[in-house]
Amino acid sequence: MQRRMVDSSALNSLGYDPSAKILEVEFRDSGGVWQYFGFSSTAYKKLINSDSLGHFFVTKVKGRYPELRIR
Repeated sequence: MQRRMVDSSALNSLGYDPSAKILEVEFRDSGGVWQYFGFSSTAYKKLINSDSLGHFFVTKVKGRYPELRIR
């Protein structure tokens, strides 16, 4: 999945596959890449338009979707 760089102190890049409903996140501190499943297009739009990507991730994504570390 292709990710795009984002302006965030916590996240380095984000990718989204709307057909599979998968969010892919690369974290700035660890460089780890995780996928989150069942993530709607609406939720992705809210994430990328949020004032703080890191805050949105912690409060709306982490622990709320099935996840898998891929790197």
